[in-house]
Amino acid sequence: MSAKIIVSYDGTANEDDAIALGRLFAGAGAEVSLAYVRHTHEPDRNRETLAQHEAQELLRRGAALFGAPEAESLARHVVTDRSTPQGLRALAEREGADVIVFCSDSHTAKGHIAVGNSAQRLLEGGHTAIAIAPAGLAREGERARLRRIVAVGDGNGGARATAEALAGALDGTVEPVAGEDTDLLVFDSRAGAAPGEIWLSSSAVHLMEVARSSVLVVPRGATLPFARTPAPLSA
Repeated sequence: MSAKIIVSYDGTANEDDAIALGRLFAGAGAEVSLAYVRHTHEPDRNRETLAQHEAQELLRRGAALFGAPEAESLARHVVTDRSTPQGLRALAEREGADVIVFCSDSHTAKGHIAVGNSAQRLLEGGHTAIAIAPAGLAREGERARLRRIVAVGDGNGGARATAEALAGALDGTVEPVAGEDTDLLVFDSRAGAAPGEIWLSSSAVHLMEVARSSVLVVPRGATLPFARTPAPLSA
């Protein structure tokens, strides 16, 4: 069994970067799907049908960024919820997802990480791992990779084991310290977090703010599974 990953996608600024990170996780055997959260349900049937169609079309365009043949088999979820993080949280619980992937906030400098509002809400007591792509990741094309991975934490969480699983699936390495060539930082939740919950320490927040790589934050004690042999992108 490999990790199940949901990529949050709405087609706005930097969202292609989330797709790019999801594609990298798919290369490690993850089962990836796309999700778009609508915020209102139209009372008129025809307008609701049109809004649903437009949402599905948006996700179709997002799936096309994965390239053939994955685009055709990629699962897509349209969720209606007034709150994007709550809608994604409910979807992740329903689908048994291990990770929700976000892009960095809009106006983020290329190569940097900035946590958007929805991701921030899910980083505070959530139960699903959160991954965030740096701005500009999609523009790296074939150069984008997750080969040099660094685990950040006290050693009693799941970051180290998750990093090792990813490195094994991608023929990468787990490095002792972060550097300019780091591709992914895997963070443990802080020691005081309840098992299975996400809470970041102040030092982790600072390191994330200066990171120049993708980041993955795992719930306390959780280890995400990744398989060497790539799995299908959708169930």
